[in-house]
Amino acid sequence: MLITNATLATLRDDSGFGLIPEGAVAARDGSIIWAGPAAEMPDDLQNTDGYDAGGRLLTPALIDCHTHVVFGGNRAEEFEQRLNGAGYAEIARAGGGIVSTVRATRAADEDALLRDALTRVDALIAEGVTLIEIKSGYGLDAETELKMLRTARAIAGARDIEVRTSFLGAHALPAEYAGRPDAYIDGLCIPTLQAAHAEGLVDAVDGFCEGIAFSPAQIARVFDVARALGLPVKLHAEQLSHLGGATLAAGYGALSADHLEYAQAADAQAMAASGTVAVMLPGAFYTLRETQMPPIQAFRDHGVPMAVATDCNPGSSPLTSPLLAMNMACTLFRMTPVEALLGMTAHAARALGAPDRGRIIKGARADLCLWDLRHPAELAYRIGYNPLHKRITGGRL
Repeated sequence: MLITNATLATLRDDSGFGLIPEGAVAARDGSIIWAGPAAEMPDDLQNTDGYDAGGRLLTPALIDCHTHVVFGGNRAEEFEQRLNGAGYAEIARAGGGIVSTVRATRAADEDALLRDALTRVDALIAEGVTLIEIKSGYGLDAETELKMLRTARAIAGARDIEVRTSFLGAHALPAEYAGRPDAYIDGLCIPTLQAAHAEGLVDAVDGFCEGIAFSPAQIARVFDVARALGLPVKLHAEQLSHLGGATLAAGYGALSADHLEYAQAADAQAMAASGTVAVMLPGAFYTLRETQMPPIQAFRDHGVPMAVATDCNPGSSPLTSPLLAMNMACTLFRMTPVEALLGMTAHAARALGAPDRGRIIKGARADLCLWDLRHPAELAYRIGYNPLHKRITGGRL
């Protein structure tokens, strides 16, 4: 593959867009073999038939590193409840929230889950996503957790997209274990993780460390099993309060800690030392009408890479637009357009343990997007507009 006459946003480092006007990119066997100004193209590529980009913008393809796209039903009624003043934790304690989605997900078969999930995945693909992470966590029993993970794997067979799965058994406490969180962790969550790993369904292990979910000590027991199985971990942390989840995640060398509205400077320092990515989820912040912003400047000061994701889920972030997530990251969290694009490309790749993605450099996987735009800042600037011209996966136009 050879693309010529493009404006490249290489993102070759974290200092800027890495713009190259009148650039070209060549790929072979799915990987980039050369990228730079067309005038400097090697002689052996000069006579290669290429695709003329017409001056359009070429960026790395987008990566959605935090989604819950496999689920049953929806929670539109809770949206109205929140508009009338009910809080997220209040709804959850009354039997709504995650537990209500659990009931719908348990009742759906794999075909129905796949059919519904593909509608959401298609929306992500349409805006240039080539790699997504999908979590379980709406089953909270062995049968449904495994069903969700199998459905997530099936998405990669049904669409031209790569899927990474995360086991999120420690997401909420099901009704049948009310008041017995330790019994749930030890008697169901951990054995189900082991079964899912034995079936080859797990790429990483996640948890929800929060007052309405699980304590750091309970999450640590799950992470200990993940470590024994050789699986990386990540964590929903400091979303509604500060319980120490981010520091816990850093202590386990987590790929990422996500949400982080209530994180503190000490958390940023610990994450920087462990290489843990901070995943910003502005869709949930927006939907829940939160006012506590993540400590963006602390992450900058300590050099913590910041990813951005949709957090697509039925309750707190029914968002299937990565471009809107980038805009929200800028408007709500005051991230820069460079940070937002890095967050949906190179840093999102790092949050999934995929360092060969997210930049236009030699050796990187040739997952790219060609946009009907002239400057990459327009990706975060526009609202409700999809400028995707072509999506390139593994060097295939």
